[in-house]
Amino acid sequence: MAVAGLYRRLLPCPPAVDFSSFEGKDLFHEALQNGTMEGFFKLISYFQTQSEPAFCGLASLSMVLNALAIDPGRKWKGPWRWFDESMLDCCEPLEKVKVDGITFGKVVCLANCAGAKVEALRTNHSSLDEFRRFVKRCASSEDCHVIASYHRAPLKQTGTGHFSPIGGYHAGKDMALILDVARFKYPPHWVPLPLLWEAMSTIDETTQQHRGFMLISKRCEGPSLLYTLSCKHESWESISTYLMEQVPQLLKEEGSDSVNQVLSTIFESLPANLTDFMKWIAEVRRLESAEKTVDKEEAELLAIKGEILQQIRATEMYKFVDKWALSATSCCTFSAEANFSEIVKNCCCQGAATLCGMVGEAKEHFCKRACMRSMSTCDTASMEVVSGTVFANGSEQGIDVLVPTAAQIKHLPCYNNGESSSANFLQWYPASKDLLTILLLALPPQTWHGIQKKELQEEIYRLVSLDNLFTGLREEVLHLRLQLRLLYKFQIGKLEEDLQEPLVAI
Repeated sequence: MAVAGLYRRLLPCPPAVDFSSFEGKDLFHEALQNGTMEGFFKLISYFQTQSEPAFCGLASLSMVLNALAIDPGRKWKGPWRWFDESMLDCCEPLEKVKVDGITFGKVVCLANCAGAKVEALRTNHSSLDEFRRFVKRCASSEDCHVIASYHRAPLKQTGTGHFSPIGGYHAGKDMALILDVARFKYPPHWVPLPLLWEAMSTIDETTQQHRGFMLISKRCEGPSLLYTLSCKHESWESISTYLMEQVPQLLKEEGSDSVNQVLSTIFESLPANLTDFMKWIAEVRRLESAEKTVDKEEAELLAIKGEILQQIRATEMYKFVDKWALSATSCCTFSAEANFSEIVKNCCCQGAATLCGMVGEAKEHFCKRACMRSMSTCDTASMEVVSGTVFANGSEQGIDVLVPTAAQIKHLPCYNNGESSSANFLQWYPASKDLLTILLLALPPQTWHGIQKKELQEEIYRLVSLDNLFTGLREEVLHLRLQLRLLYKFQIGKLEEDLQEPLVAI
C-alpha cells in the first residue's frame, strides 16, 4: 500500500560522497590526521535538522551559534538559554520565513542580531582561492564556522537555494564536508570545493544577487540582555522610518533651544506602539512547573540585568527624560508613565507569548490576575517575582516572570482585572522612562547633526556619548544600535546590497 509523502532522497554520488560510506570515512580520517576537522566536533555536537522545509538558514545559524557557545541571553524553554530557530526573528518574521525562506543578507542580519561576529562575502566579491583559505582556516579551528549559501542543482540534488554549515575540509582531494541541515532529505556529504563554489555562484531569484558564504565567530561582547528589537509586529517599519529618517529631520526643522525641547520634539510624535518594536527581554517560566526557588544562574543573570537597569537610571540622559516626563502633556502619543495594571499586564502577556512558542503569530492575551511575591534564591536571598494568570485563545496559563531589581521594594502589590493596589512596582520593573532613555542612547550619532544651536548639540553629544556609559550599558546600547541599523537597511532594501560594508555599530 502506497504511503503519501516522501522518505528521503538518494544522494547523487558522484559528485557527492556520503559521509558514512567507506570513502567518506576515509576522507574524514585523512582530514582529521591533517588537522582540518577541528571545527567538526563542535558542530556535530549541535547538529540539528531544520524544523520546517524553508528553515535551512535558521537551522544552520542556530547550530553554529550553539557550537560557538554564544549565550542568547534569553530563555528557550524551561530554564534553558539556547538558540533555536524560533528565536531568530530579529530581521524577518518567522511566518514569512516559513513560507518564503530567507535570503543571504537576512541570515547575516540575524547572525549579527544574535551577537555573533560575521564576515559575509558573495561570490562576485570573492574568489575560489579566497573561499578555500577561509574554509581551511575555520576547519582547522573551533573558533569560527562557515555557512554556505548555494543552489542544489550543480550538485545534481533536487531543490533550489539552500544553506548549510561546512563541517570540514580535505586538502588532498579539495573537498568540503557539508553538514546538510535537511537531514530528512540528504545525509552529510563531501563535495568537491570547486563544485560547491559553482553552486554558490548562482543568482538568487528573490534578490537578484549572487549567493555566497559567511564566516561566523564569537564577539568579545555578548548580545543585549535587557532590551531587543523585533520585527514581529506589522508596525515595525513605520517605527524604524520615524527613528532613522523623521527624527533627524524634525530636529533640523524645529530649532530647539534646550534638551527638554529636543526630547519633546522626539517623543511627542513617537509611535504609540513603540513597545511592539523595542521589547524587554523577560525571564519566564510556567507557574505549575516553576521551582519554589530561583537557581544561582538565574539569580546571577537577573543581577546583571538589574545592574544595567541601574546604570540606565544613573545616566544624565535619564534625569532629563524623568524631568520631561513630569512636564509632558497629554498630547504625547507615547506615555512616559504607566500605572501598575498596565505594566503587570504587559509583563505577564509578554511572558505568556514567550512560552507559547509562537512562530511570529499575533495572538490576543488577557491578564486576569497578577501578584508580586518574594522567592528565595539558592543562597537564601530573596527575589521578587510576578506571578500571573493569562488567558490566550481560550486557554489559561499561569506564569512566573522574574524581573531585575533596581531598587528595594517596600511591599508587594497585586492586580486583579485591571485594579491596582500600588505603583511602587515602577521602581524596579524596566519601565517607559528606562526604554526612552536607552532608545535615545541607541540612536545613530548622525541623528543629532541637524540641531542648529551649537551649544545644545554639544550637550546632546555629551549625554549620548558611549564614553560616559558603564561597560554593561555601553554593550547594550551598541547592540541595539547595530540592530536598529540592520533593520533599517533591511527596510529600505539595502541589506542585500551592502554586505561589503562593515556591519559595525558606530
